[in-house]
Amino acid sequence: MSVQSDGGSSAGDALFRPVRAGNAFEETVERLLQAIRLGVVGAGERLPPERELAERLGVSRVTLREAIRALADAGYVTSRRGRYGGTFVTESLPPPRAEGRLRDPAALEDALGLRHVLETGAAELAASRTLTPADRRHLTSTLADTGSANIDDYRRRDSRLHLAIAEVTSSGSLTTAVADVRMRINELLDRIPLLEPNLDHSNTQHEAIVDAILAGDPVAARQAMAEHIEGTASLLRGFLS
Repeated sequence: MSVQSDGGSSAGDALFRPVRAGNAFEETVERLLQAIRLGVVGAGERLPPERELAERLGVSRVTLREAIRALADAGYVTSRRGRYGGTFVTESLPPPRAEGRLRDPAALEDALGLRHVLETGAAELAASRTLTPADRRHLTSTLADTGSANIDDYRRRDSRLHLAIAEVTSSGSLTTAVADVRMRINELLDRIPLLEPNLDHSNTQHEAIVDAILAGDPVAARQAMAEHIEGTASLLRGFLS
């Protein structure tokens, strides 16, 4: 499972937190989808064991099984029996639905504004901390994964890097908020084409952000993140507004 296991707050901790009782099934499906689509549990990887996952989400095993069955029917996971069995994310996820221009442009600006506040703040806070060796490895490894990703897997890897920056702040609440806004941004990105020049530019910007965090320079980290996400905002406004 692609989560940070030593030091800091992991995206797995943030996403697999107890759900609210009123909509247990729906929220369980949402949390599992977030973990899958954001790359917290990658393609071909196994979800945590059923008992552990039910306890972490605060739901019954019956509710968890119903949620997993729904995701299996939708093509996101598959179950395997036997000693090395469990529930695994499918190697090829269902393609997102592109729906063209937004009916409510204000929703775009709302998401972009929230992302700016959260992610520039996360970069600044991460650079302000004394990072552990595990934190530093987590950032550098996710940066490398993003830089080597092919075009089909790029957005998932990109999401993992942005979550990793939030994770090394050691703020579970911030990690959760970044994960939530990233889901909103990804839904918007799914409506527009992937442009390879933009991906190359993004990789250069990612390096600048991570370098500033590792160097302990909060001002540079915040500025680098602001520049990066404004580029994405420009594309989204251009295609969707």
